[in-house]
Formats: sequence, structure tokens, C-alpha cells
Amino acid sequence: MLKWMLSVVLLLTHDFVFAATNIEENEEYWLKREAETLRRIEQQQPITGRAKNVIVFIGDGMGIATVTAARILAGQQTNSKLGGEEHELAMDKLPWSAFSRTYSVNQQTSDSAPTATAILSGVKTKDGIIGLGPSIIPDDYKSVNAQNRVPSILMLAKRMGKSAGIVTTTTLTHATPASAYAYSPSRGWESDANVFSESRTAFRAGYPDIARQLIEFSVTHKLPQIDVALGGGWNKFLPKRAGKDEPTGERLDNRDLTREWTQRFEKAKYVSNRKDLLAVKASEVDHLLGIFNKDQMEYSVDRDTNKEPSLVEMTAKALEVLKKNQKGFFLMVEGGRIDHGHHAGNAYRALTECIEFDNAIRYATENTDAQDTLIIVTADHSHTLTISGYAQRGNPILGLVRQPGTAGKLSDKISEDKLRRPYTSLQYANGPGYPGRSTMKKKFDGHEHEVEVPEGPKFFTHVPQKVYGVTSGRPRLSEVMALDPDYLQESSTPLESETHGGEDVPIFARGPQAHLFRGVREQNYIFQVMKHAFGSSE
Repeated sequence: MLKWMLSVVLLLTHDFVFAATNIEENEEYWLKREAETLRRIEQQQPITGRAKNVIVFIGDGMGIATVTAARILAGQQTNSKLGGEEHELAMDKLPWSAFSRTYSVNQQTSDSAPTATAILSGVKTKDGIIGLGPSIIPDDYKSVNAQNRVPSILMLAKRMGKSAGIVTTTTLTHATPASAYAYSPSRGWESDANVFSESRTAFRAGYPDIARQLIEFSVTHKLPQIDVALGGGWNKFLPKRAGKDEPTGERLDNRDLTREWTQRFEKAKYVSNRKDLLAVKASEVDHLLGIFNKDQMEYSVDRDTNKEPSLVEMTAKALEVLKKNQKGFFLMVEGGRIDHGHHAGNAYRALTECIEFDNAIRYATENTDAQDTLIIVTADHSHTLTISGYAQRGNPILGLVRQPGTAGKLSDKISEDKLRRPYTSLQYANGPGYPGRSTMKKKFDGHEHEVEVPEGPKFFTHVPQKVYGVTSGRPRLSEVMALDPDYLQESSTPLESETHGGEDVPIFARGPQAHLFRGVREQNYIFQVMKHAFGSSE
């Protein structure tokens, strides 16, 4: 709490710090700065050799507005003297970039299953489909065949004798990580209990659920087993148990897939907490499974560091294990809870997850060689987050809008709408933060406000959802309200869960063949670049 209060104080005073040290009010500064940028880019040469290693970072739901807002927040958290807007994320520094078009075969605005399948397997497909092409009939296991199974880049890497790993902050069976190793006509079939509830026909036929497909990867594909899998969701891997001393899962087949992992493979280890993960010696482990939460892993700002590792720590440990293979490796790292923060209408958690995701990117760039390692950073889709309101430089990105005062000078006056009520820079086009949702009174900051703490969808219970509003019209916001970590940004269309956005998303890249990312590309093009960089002939 003290740390958060300090950050609020820093943000509230940030514009005054900026006003006192504004070196940017100088024409020469801007001319020299970008002249130097031009000279640096002129000297930039593509790396045209083959990639020994490929790392793809997927920020789930990380659209352009998310990258921009996270960049500013990161700058303001470090108490930038220039406002935070000029800050650079690790992904910003990657030399090659493009845009990715994220529509799927049957969706203008897509979900994570077809978009992750496009990135990892090179084929656009339909809503809710994992690792299968567009000829599939959704939810129909009988339509799965050799033609519509589309091998992923992870599978191609294993065929080349490389190691392969998956790191995520979601469940390991969630849509994006599952697209690296599974074939499923429904993204919801994460465990056999899910198959049972969604399709009794598929359950009776024994169609393998996604968790089972991860453990049985080597049998199903006749390839060496995945080397590293780190994330959440032990519920999908463990059976229902009557005993109180063991963690309980939801599996109906009574199989403990975590135990099978250690029994099936040589030098295999399973860990379920941060301490045990950090204690793993890569030289002693060839197959590492780590599952650190029953469901999704906690948001980075809510994480119990005694129980759960950070995304950076998981990425670091995965690289330690994968680097042992002299033939190279493939690694997918997902910042999965960026998406969940947005769905909950909570920009604070979405943006802090994006910053944590960027920290993992920084670690990877600093601990791999650009000459042999292709690093790609992208998103599966966007969200409806917007940045608007003409806020002045250095204004807290999560705070209320203040426009520059007379003659462009900084102002401490909060801007108001036509109803004479303050508004924030960050808002959503739709979602749970809509006006009129509040139903009860609560004391906050010494004043009485209309407030509701709804239960929300089960999927998003990791966010203690808090809405400040009135029974009709827009809420009377204060800066303290807007900067509350649990505050839900206002949305114009009332929905229980905020939706994805359909605009293009960024691609950033570094390393062998990274220069092939230019212009506006179809999302499934990313697979072709990875395959080409590896030199795969398939």
C-alpha cells in the first residue's frame, strides 16, 4: 500500500517536475535528436543468415494503445523528468517492425485461438479453433483429419532436433500456449471435464483434452517431448481428490498428469512454486514442467512472490534449459494477463502486465545473441482501450485529463466535459466500467460516493472490480479514484466483459531474417518468417 501511495504522489506531482526541467522547448533539441536517429538507422544492416534460435513473444491483447499507454506508465513510474511519453520500452528498441492484420476466417474481430494458430502454424482459421485449419467444423471432433491439422513452428523445431518451450502467465492449456502443441476443435476443451461438459460425444469417443495433449505430445506427434512448459492451471492436470493433503484438480479420468510428466521422461522435473523453480539446475533437468496456480497466474502487482515466479524468472529459467541444445531452440513467451486486465476493464493491471511482459523481452534481448537468435514481439489481437482528451505532457496516464493552460503552459486545472465532470485519458469503448452501474454508497477518500464492487465473471475474479459512478449519467471522478489500482475505466457501451479490438497490431523483431517484417502483413505471415529463419524445408 505504501509503495502504491508513493507512486500516486509521484504521478500527481509529475507535471510540475516536468515543467521545471523542460529541455524540449528548444528547436535544436528535436533536430539533433532525430538526425542522430537517422544516422543510426542508416548504419543498420539486416542479418541474413539462418536462426539457430527463435523466440516469439505474444502479448495477448497488446494493441497499439496498450503499448503506448504502458510506455508512458513505465516512464512515469521511473519518475522521468520529461513526462514519460519519451520513454522507450525494450520492444521499442527492436530494429524492424510491421503491422499484423488479425481478422480470422469467420471473425472481423478475432479471439485468441485463431490468431495464435495463425502466428504459430501459418494458417488463418475459425473462432475458437486450436491448431486446425479453416475446413474444420467448430466443436466437431469428427471433422478433425490429417488435412486440417496444421503443424506449429514448435513442431517443426522439434523435427529439426531443436529444443522447445512454452512460458505463459495464463493456464498452460489456454488458447495461445495450446496453439503451439495441440489440435482441438474447441479452445474450451482444456481438461477432460471441459470436454465432458461441452461435448458428451467427444468425451465418450476419448478425444484428448488439451492438457493431455501436452503430456502426450511425444506419442501423438512421434517427436521428442516439449522440453519446458511453465505457467498456471494445475486444475486441468490433476484429478479430483478426496484427500486434504494434495491439491485438487478437475480431471475425471483420475490421472495426475504432473506425475506422468516425471515418470514418462528422463531427467524430468515438476515444480509448483517459485522457490523450487529458482532452485532448478538446468544441467540436471531436460524436461521441466512448472505450474504455479490452480487457475491463471496472478497479475504481477498481486503476485505472492513466495508462491509464484515472475514472467522474467520463468523466461530466464526456460532459456537456461533450452540453451543446452547445441542445435538451438524455439521458445514462445506469452504475456497472457494483459488480455484479462482489459476484459475486466482495469487498465492499471493490463498496463502493468504489459510492462512485466516488456521486462521479459528485455531479459531475452540482453541474454541472447542477435546474430543467431530471432526475437519477434507481437500480439494476437487488440482491445478497445483508447487514449484521448488532449492531456498535457507529464499528466498521469491513469489520471484525470488536464489540458495545457494559457500559451501552452502546464496547468493544474482538471478538464471537464459538457456536464462539468472530470474525465480520464484512458477509456474503453465497451466493458464493465459503464456509468449507472453503481448501486451502493461507500466512503472513499473521506467522501461518500456511489460505488459497486460486482462479483463479475468467474474468469476475471483476479481483479477486485471497483466502479465509481452514479445511478445515471457520468461519475464525479477525483484523481484518487482514477488512480486507484482497482478502478475500472469508463466505457461507452455497457458489457459484462470488455471485448477485443479489431485493428492491426504491431510486430517488432531483431535477429536473423528480422528485416522481412516490413509493411502491413497478414498475421499468418509471422509463421513463414520463423520457418524461413530456421531454414525448414517443410
